[in-house]
Amino acid sequence: MHRFDDNIKKALRDILGADNVTFSGDELLCYSYDATGKEFLPAGAAFPATALEVSEVIKLANRFNFPVIPRGAGSGFTGGSTPVRGGLVLSTERMDKILSIDSENFIATVEPGVVNGDLQHEVIAKGLFYPPDPSSLKFCTIGGNIAECAGGPRALKYGVTKDYVLGLEVVLPTGEIIETGTATMKGVVGYDLTKLMVGSEGTLGIVTKTTLKLIALPEATRSLLAVFNSLKECADSVNKILLSGALPSTLELIDGVSIKAVRTYSDTALPEAGGLLLIEVDGDSESTGREAALIEKVCRAGGAVEVRSASDKRGQRELWGARRAISPSLKNLKPDKLNEDVVVPRSNISALIEGVGVIAEELGVVIASFGHAGDGNIHVNIMIDRTDPDEEARGLKAVEEVFALTLKLGGTISGEHGVGTAKVPYIRMELTEEVIALMKNIKKLFDPNGILNPGKIFN
Repeated sequence: MHRFDDNIKKALRDILGADNVTFSGDELLCYSYDATGKEFLPAGAAFPATALEVSEVIKLANRFNFPVIPRGAGSGFTGGSTPVRGGLVLSTERMDKILSIDSENFIATVEPGVVNGDLQHEVIAKGLFYPPDPSSLKFCTIGGNIAECAGGPRALKYGVTKDYVLGLEVVLPTGEIIETGTATMKGVVGYDLTKLMVGSEGTLGIVTKTTLKLIALPEATRSLLAVFNSLKECADSVNKILLSGALPSTLELIDGVSIKAVRTYSDTALPEAGGLLLIEVDGDSESTGREAALIEKVCRAGGAVEVRSASDKRGQRELWGARRAISPSLKNLKPDKLNEDVVVPRSNISALIEGVGVIAEELGVVIASFGHAGDGNIHVNIMIDRTDPDEEARGLKAVEEVFALTLKLGGTISGEHGVGTAKVPYIRMELTEEVIALMKNIKKLFDPNGILNPGKIFN
């Protein structure tokens, strides 16, 4: 549905107020795309402030049979928040309150529009820590993080979003408001609907409030940058570090293509190398020093020609500047990026990296690989120019071959980004028809009229 009639427009204004809904084409452009860059113009955009308003909008959608697409900050890489079938984009940007931070029980209660980085700042001020740290933390929202089960560099030691969601307030696709989970560290009464909602990509419900687990803020952190001439030695060192008994909070790999892009197009000081490991350890001052020394020893034994270390904030910012400069620098290699987030068992990191290099050479495409090597999650970025049909075709072929390699190595085609629309053509490479049928039945049970975020995951 790409246009609403006057009855729907009036009903939405009555529910939300005239200032909190728009049908203007220029304004709707802002809600037509996500980080994939693909645009689908909705018929309207709504900005509720309460769970009750969300519920009333959903009931209206069921009555008039139009799609509703939940949206956080629109920073997703797989089209999860795009209105592929028109309808109403329901943005949670006005639901942006941190309702409470309970320092005694180590929990926070927040609305879905709270920006991840803002929450981290507020809990750190109280000596607490919310570890999930997607690269878009300065603007992505908690609601979107929950929808996609966002991860980030610290997932190696601390886990991902689902490990910190204790309970939810959710508006179901038929308009009912339910609460799932508890405010306690344990709870096994009935099915775990909280975990079912986390990572469901906005297809089973709209989160309107969440209770999050917090932990104590580490006393100290130390960052290291290990420089390798050989990408294979770099990849092999990942598992060697973990087998040594060290447990870094982050363990990031950067390949030669990414290094060259950063060196060429960024002011960030970065050594010329075949591969880099960017590592962070945290804890008390004594343990971080001990772990950093052990990791440096392992890296040097594995072929590192240089290991830089920083324990102060300024030095750490300089080391991490290289990691943050990768994505914008890659745009200078080719205008378009097929950004995949595959995961393999850590022992197969080296095989994945080698295999991706072979695929790039055979298909004649540029592939930059970097990311969370510590938990096996590598971002494989296939750089193309979509105005060249042949190059785009080779890029898409590379995606399929990377996925096939990943699955052969015992992995999965998405660790953080979800399926959305981008990975729909590939899910049968990983999931059986029986499993897909079961998932579709769950979707139908929750959303009998197909109102909520249609066209995603299963198309």
